[in-house]
This record gives sequence, structure tokens and C-alpha cells, in this order.
Amino acid sequence: MSTLENSAPPRRRGRPRSVERLAEAPREAEEPRVEAVERALSILDAFSDGTARLTLAEVSARTGLYPSTVLRLAASLDRFGYLHRGADGLFRLGPTPLRLGLLYRDAFNLADHVRPALARLVERTGETAAFYVREGERRICLYRHHSPRLIRHHLEEGAALPLDRGAAGHVLAAYTGGTGPLRDGVRARGWSLSLGERDPETAAVAAPVFGRGRHLLGALSVTGPRSRFEAEDHEGLAALITAEAALLSRSLGG
Repeated sequence: MSTLENSAPPRRRGRPRSVERLAEAPREAEEPRVEAVERALSILDAFSDGTARLTLAEVSARTGLYPSTVLRLAASLDRFGYLHRGADGLFRLGPTPLRLGLLYRDAFNLADHVRPALARLVERTGETAAFYVREGERRICLYRHHSPRLIRHHLEEGAALPLDRGAAGHVLAAYTGGTGPLRDGVRARGWSLSLGERDPETAAVAAPVFGRGRHLLGALSVTGPRSRFEAEDHEGLAALITAEAALLSRSLGG
């Protein structure tokens, strides 16, 4: 055995390979780490692909941990309700991740994600931006950011508008059970344009915002005087809004 081989540090048992690679990085690049916690969390993360039950060998393979390490950490996770091992020897998640997930959902503030998106749209288009949700056969303006221009579309948060008129209404209808060629056209393009449809002097472009499982959360819309929209490149304006809607969808898990 060479001197170089003798100088190589031995692999620590029970240590994830990913953690070992990080340990080889320069110390100044490291963040504070608690390896036992990271190993335990890697066991929970082994279920992140949706697999309901895993054998000990499968957990070991997915985490890079020795089976003995998995068993030791699993006992602690079981005591706190994060993991459970049934009589068949298979591991599954316990009730605690669900409880924490519900707490996270309740604490989740949609406005923290939507309002910055509206502000960016106003800055880039100069028109009023809004986020609508469907409520029955109406659409509700949940959030809005007014244009700084003197002549602008003005709308208050909480305003209820018809679902069958306006770009945002068509988007919400198209992705929540609407039928007909208008629905199909909106879904094919991924956005909707209305010129004087709800109000003869206003126009709007809207795009859908999705959450997990491509569940529709709402419609992102830009509205302004019809005269300004008719002079705009509609495709270019739609590209701005659909790009922002896609970015918002990703931040919301879509």
C-alpha cells in the first residue's frame, strides 16, 4: 500500500456519500452542519418521489446510509411521529409530516408571491396589474397594483366582475370547466386578450397561474385604456404576462 493511500481519510460509517463530498470542500465554503440531523432528514427525503412504503434495503440505497444507521435513526424518527415501521418491516411516513405540512399551508401567504409579480408587470408595461380568482360565476380581484399613469384602469381589491367577459374571466373559465371554441383557443395559446369586451374603453391580457398538480390558482392580468392596447404588440405583451405567470406558478409549486 502506498503512502498516498495510507494518508487518505477512512470513510465514516453511516455517513451519506453526499455529505462526504461536501466535507472535502474548502472549509470556508461550508455552512454549519449537523450530520446526524441531515442523515435523519435524508431518510424522510427518500419518500419524496411518492413511494408509500420502502424496505430497509431501499431506504439504505436511496440515502447511502448503512442499514444499521437507518435503523438507529428510524427509532428516533418513530418516537416523534415522522416515520413508522409496520409489522411487515416496511417503512412509511408517520403523521407528523402531514401535521407540519398543514401548518405550513395555513401559514402560507399568497400575497408574498403575487404582489411582487404585479409590481414587476406594472413596471414593465406601465398598466394596472391584477390577480383574479374564480368564485362561482364571478371573478374576484384578489390583489392589484395600480399603474402610476394619470389615465389608467382603476380597480379595488375585492371587486367582483363577470366571468364571461374580460381576459381574466376567459382564462379562469377555460381552465375550470369552461367549454366551447373560446375555451379551446385560450388553452391553446395559454393567454387571453379582450378589447372593449367588459368596458368599451378598456382592454386586458391575462394568463393562468398554476399550483401543484397543475391546479389553477388564478389569472394574472394587465388592464389599461383600449387605445393604448390597440397600439401595442399584443403578442409581445402576452409574452411578458405569460412569462411572469410561469415564474409565479413555479414559486407557488406549479
